[in-house]
Amino acid sequence: MDQLDKIKELILPELTPFNVKLYDVKWVNEKKNRILQISIMKQDGSMDIDTCADVSEKLSLILDEQYPELDEYFLEVCSPGAEREVKELSELGYLIGQHIYVRLKHPAKKMLEIVGDLLKVENGEVTINYRDKALTREVTFNQEDIEFCRLAVRI
Repeated sequence: MDQLDKIKELILPELTPFNVKLYDVKWVNEKKNRILQISIMKQDGSMDIDTCADVSEKLSLILDEQYPELDEYFLEVCSPGAEREVKELSELGYLIGQHIYVRLKHPAKKMLEIVGDLLKVENGEVTINYRDKALTREVTFNQEDIEFCRLAVRI
């Protein structure tokens, strides 16, 4: 088990009282600064700065206590962002109505990339409402054909 896995294992139980779930843990280097970035989100995918601050305070104490050997680093507890990757396709059912970007393994209606509103996820099929010039159209494809998916910001 590597260091990040150990950190995940340590912090997961500490997130429960805050009603948040862990999205990602990674080391980020910015100039000479080493940052332990912990991304969290609420069950509905949202996040607020007060929750991040509260979680940061709690995790900082635990990490200092459990990992005194860690070299000097900064702790950053944050939201995964407005265009976060959908890491688990099972999460799609909770994203109905959201604007998303999908890259497919095989074309659907001659498209490998689709940006639009997620209409439904049913029986392994995904339906997205997208714009084609001035028209609104629907495309349905197998969930298994998704190569990459993320939330998208509507412009």
